[in-house]
Amino acid sequence: MNSNSTNPPITSPENTESTVGQRVRNLLIVLAAIALTVALFFGSRTETDTATLTTLAENSTPLEVALSNGKPSLVEFYANWCGTCQLMAKDMGELQQEYAGKVNFVMLNVDNSKWLPEIERYRVDGIPHFVFFGKDGNAIAQAIGEQPRTVMAANLEALVAGEAVPYARATGQTSKFNASVAPKAGSDDPRLHGSQVVN
Repeated sequence: MNSNSTNPPITSPENTESTVGQRVRNLLIVLAAIALTVALFFGSRTETDTATLTTLAENSTPLEVALSNGKPSLVEFYANWCGTCQLMAKDMGELQQEYAGKVNFVMLNVDNSKWLPEIERYRVDGIPHFVFFGKDGNAIAQAIGEQPRTVMAANLEALVAGEAVPYARATGQTSKFNASVAPKAGSDDPRLHGSQVVN
């Protein structure tokens, strides 16, 4: 007899059980991974009911409409890079839903040069910068920086009721912002302030 001949492996009941056990364990691991992947996918899609700056801007009332439709308005100067603005987005989204139909919510991105005249008019040098307008379209109060939800809600309640805004000069943490404006040489006439804008 040749001792180098290959013999088929001896299959014992113990080897069969361990192979079946490994296959069952691997199958369970794969099923658990699939279940977790599906849960994470659907969980990430449904968890974000909170507002973002983008959704707030998309739901924003145009400034010219807000100042002429007979409703009080809250104008927020913001930027997508502003951490404080991002932190307040959830509360602002909730307030926007709570006061829908009663108050115009306007979002003006300071990175858009279209809003430079408004940035200058309301002296925006930190964001978020909030300007509260009465039903007649006139600015009646401002708040600068991060504001607690209670402060914003109290101001909005006063706007709706036509009363004095209780937190008319609230100041909190801001992100610094500098508008790109510079005086042109020989422009002494104060009525030419629009010519100071550098594009």
